[in-house]
Amino acid sequence: MGIFLDIHQFPCLNDNYGYLVHEPASGQTAAIDTPDAERYLEEAQKRGWTITQVWNTHWHPDHAGGNLRLKEATGCRILGPSGEAEKIPGLDQPLKGGDVAMLGEAAASVIDVPGHTLGHIAFHFAGQSAAFVGDAVFALGCGRVFEGTMDMMWQSLKRVKALPAKTQLYCAHEYTASNARFAVTIEPENKALKEYVAWIDKQRSNGLPTVPALLERELATNPFLRADLPAMQLAMGFPGNASATFGEIRGRKDRF
Repeated sequence: MGIFLDIHQFPCLNDNYGYLVHEPASGQTAAIDTPDAERYLEEAQKRGWTITQVWNTHWHPDHAGGNLRLKEATGCRILGPSGEAEKIPGLDQPLKGGDVAMLGEAAASVIDVPGHTLGHIAFHFAGQSAAFVGDAVFALGCGRVFEGTMDMMWQSLKRVKALPAKTQLYCAHEYTASNARFAVTIEPENKALKEYVAWIDKQRSNGLPTVPALLERELATNPFLRADLPAMQLAMGFPGNASATFGEIRGRKDRF
């Protein structure tokens, strides 16, 4: 049985989500990425929490830009990807895949998910069935491949796919409605996708988030996670080649 964690999700910047993860037994609180330091401090104060750690998934400014302000305000310790150590402001503890990050008594496995950036990592709290995946994967989407290769990104997505099906994916952006419009161009007859799109439309029309995303549902609907399916490979013109199929889907999304 895992340690109970209190996960607080809140919108910030234009379309980012901020996350505070609180471990009540120790009183430790982690800020997952730091798109808006002042908003994080405000949300923590509302709950009577003190931010003791920052966990960065990657170096982009809307993920690590608030590090130094939070450290100045709280004295927190900053953990982030070793592959991007020189780009992570205030980094205290570099992490790589296979490492374990501790928040009080709660342990998170670190997963290497490069592609969007070369050092991108994710944090998986198995006991909480929660994974903080940054920009590696989104509801019905995945991050643009800015620094890595298509094959690198596909290998990263396979690591996410291998998590337990009931894992909740805490993505960093609310991109789902746009992703849904693209996903239906790839699999217009996917019944599970049609049902998901209807739910997304309802959530967004009511001003509600579509994140976190349940991995089980993503496996049935997210085209980027389905590049290993023979039917998808055939439809994309790359039978037997999951990596090339993923690359074709990603290229189509980039042009969408």
